[in-house]
Formats: sequence, structure tokens, C-alpha cells
Amino acid sequence: MTSLPLTRRHLLAGTSSVLALFSVTAHARTYGAGTGLPWEPNGGEPPLPINPQGWLLFTPAEARMVEGIADRMIPADTLSIGGKEAGCAVFVDRQLAGWFGQSTRLYMRPPFMNGLPTQGLQSPNNPILQYRTGLAALEAIAKKQFSNRSFTDLKPDEQDSLLKDMEAGKLEVPDGYSSKAIFDLMLQNIMEGFFADPIYGGNKDLASWKMLGFAGTRYDHRDFVDKHNQKYPLPPVSIAGRARI
Repeated sequence: MTSLPLTRRHLLAGTSSVLALFSVTAHARTYGAGTGLPWEPNGGEPPLPINPQGWLLFTPAEARMVEGIADRMIPADTLSIGGKEAGCAVFVDRQLAGWFGQSTRLYMRPPFMNGLPTQGLQSPNNPILQYRTGLAALEAIAKKQFSNRSFTDLKPDEQDSLLKDMEAGKLEVPDGYSSKAIFDLMLQNIMEGFFADPIYGGNKDLASWKMLGFAGTRYDHRDFVDKHNQKYPLPPVSIAGRARI
């Protein structure tokens, strides 16, 4: 077999390949030893933190109702703050003001048929319409049943009775709407606001994560992988900021 002459081009190409392989191997070895990271902290572009002041979609009256509903669905107790203080209404308002509220990223053409509970909302009415219809119906029933008092002026047990009727599908709503579907949507969104990263407007001061002992977005857990049945000692971390320890 005839051997080809070794040229400078061949030598440089071969040397660069070896150096590249060495670089990757060394980088992986360093990371594996726990002395380095495969990325630079804060090098990405996280979502912008939500400004909790004011309302983007809710009217002041609607916002007060959603705050009241959030406090009944997630009442304050010895373990955690309630849904209102946690900022659940702010979270829902910001989500409805975005693509979620108008279902712009969903297929929204007919036919619409009743689906399984696991298939989510099956309706031409987007979440904004669901909320506004449900809140208006809830307010109307409150005034009808409780001497013209607004939902937000009712006692907690009175609010609970209306929400239970709503959950059971007994609340009077316009044709094409289901009070149970609206209740389920509100419950889902309020829960999301309570447990989501605070950068989205809810879970104030990481209240739910502290309650659960959830670590949040802390990157490296290798120091704790083998520590079974031991309480995790570090505080949770939000997307918006890393812990100092």
C-alpha cells in the first residue's frame, strides 16, 4: 500500500482533533469531579419578573373577586399564607393577559364536543370569556341569595356555599357555559399561581416551596444525592435569583 506524504495540513488537522477531544474530556472530567459547571451562571435569558402592581386584564371588581376565591380555595393556616397574599390573582391576571387567555396557541375550530376530564376544556369560549362569565354569574347569584350583597362582602361560609354550587355545576350560567368547567379552570389556575415560580407573580416569598421543602431551581444537587432520609438543608431558589450559599 502506498503511504501518502505527511503535509502540514494533515498535521494541523490531526493536532486540532486531538486538542478538541482533550478539551471535551478535560471539561467533562472537571464537571464530573464537582469542581466546575458546564455553563456560566446567569448566562441565559430567564423570563422577566412580573410587576405585581395593578391589573392587566381584571377590572378592580373582578380582581377582588378572584382574590376572594383564591383565599377560599387556599385559605391561610399555620403552614402557609393564603391564596390572596400569595399573589394567585396576580398570576391569573398576567396569564389571562397573555396568549393563554385568548387560547391563541390552541386549535380553536369546531366541532366542540364534551371530552374526558383528562382532555381539559372543550369549548369555543377561551379562558378570558370563561372567567368573565363565571365571575358575573357568581356575583349575580350572590346578590340574589344574600340581600344584594356582593360576593366579596359575604362571610367565608357564604362564599363557600356558592363555590360549592359552582363546583357541582349548579350555578346558573349562560348557555354554552358550564359552572363546573369554570370552577375547575379557576381552581387549576389558582393552584398554578400558588406553586409556580414567583417570577410569574404568585408564590410570594416562595411560601409554597418552603412549606413543601421543594428546592426550586437550584442547579446542582450532587452533594445530597446519597443522603437518604435526611432533611434537605438549603432554602429554595427562584428563577429570578440564586441563593448565596
